[in-house]
Amino acid sequence: MSALVMTGAVRGGHELPVYPSYYPHEIEIRTVARDTAERLLQQSKIHAYLGNDLQLSGSAPDLIAAVESLGSLVTARINPQSSYARADATACAVMRAVARKIISNDPDVILHPYPITPLHGDYLYHVDLAETAKSRLLSDPQVEPAIRDLKMKAADASAKRLLGAEQVELGLDWDIEIKQTSFPELLASAMTVINGWLVPPAARSGWYQAYLVLHDATDIGTRERVEADLQRIQSGDFDDPIDRINLERAVVSALVSDCRQLVIGYTLKREYFNTEFSAGIENIAFDSLTGLNSAIFLRTVKLKDFPWNGWLSLGIDAQPTSAWNPITGFSDKFGRLMWSSVGDPALLPSPYNETWMANRVSEIQATPPR
Repeated sequence: MSALVMTGAVRGGHELPVYPSYYPHEIEIRTVARDTAERLLQQSKIHAYLGNDLQLSGSAPDLIAAVESLGSLVTARINPQSSYARADATACAVMRAVARKIISNDPDVILHPYPITPLHGDYLYHVDLAETAKSRLLSDPQVEPAIRDLKMKAADASAKRLLGAEQVELGLDWDIEIKQTSFPELLASAMTVINGWLVPPAARSGWYQAYLVLHDATDIGTRERVEADLQRIQSGDFDDPIDRINLERAVVSALVSDCRQLVIGYTLKREYFNTEFSAGIENIAFDSLTGLNSAIFLRTVKLKDFPWNGWLSLGIDAQPTSAWNPITGFSDKFGRLMWSSVGDPALLPSPYNETWMANRVSEIQATPPR
């Protein structure tokens, strides 16, 4: 006895170009003003907003979540011509007073008197030095001067908010200068990415970024020592990884050797994305230094209303200004995000340190073959 079963045609539910991976097969990037970004996120018209200083109205609703990355570094330096710069103890007392005032003016500033933060991949190599620097700042028995007696100025527009009513701009007649350095902008200015290769390779390291922020204000003797150690690191003139780490520690220790120039703390950057079911996104990975504007975000984000792939819509707070080519272009915020979506290098910067990670799946043998 036999039976004949007849069925109709069976068709797949996805088009041919859709492959089983989380990488979206269509990515829309558009410039969005900050005052409209929250509304577009709530209406699920954009999945994420890559930008600074987005102020949500009240607490973030259940359908919007945030990721935090390194925002800026707040530094202070004493005018070499100021009377407060003459003695080490006096300089440390002045810096302690300034640090407390800035922290009280802006609670978003996290007190951390060391240039390498816990968000840097090489922080574990410097954690003892960071604790020593914090103890030196907070435990100095010297009497603090009254903050109103200090002539303070802001080195940039972002630092003006930190000074509040105490800000006084008097040309060369100042005691303390406050500066707020944006880490994403610092990283972008110091690093070039060509087909996934970083130049210089140390650009994502905390010790090298400390050099970029602090070396200009050091005295000649300190600068010569720092440049000599920097040359040894960059030329590979060291015996082993431990020797290299000790050289990096020596560079940062020289940069923060006294209180006349001091890192007060750092701020976090918060970027928001839609988590609504099913119009939102999940499986979010991001870079600890650049946040969502990174290749790892685009290669891990998953749309909830698709088993895989889908249409991803992103808003960014920057207009495209650079040329779009893989050699000298894609250097602004919009262009870097664009290149992360269309470039396909073999290796990607690791999102938490200065090393590399594979862009594609590869077969790795756990033990050497016999």
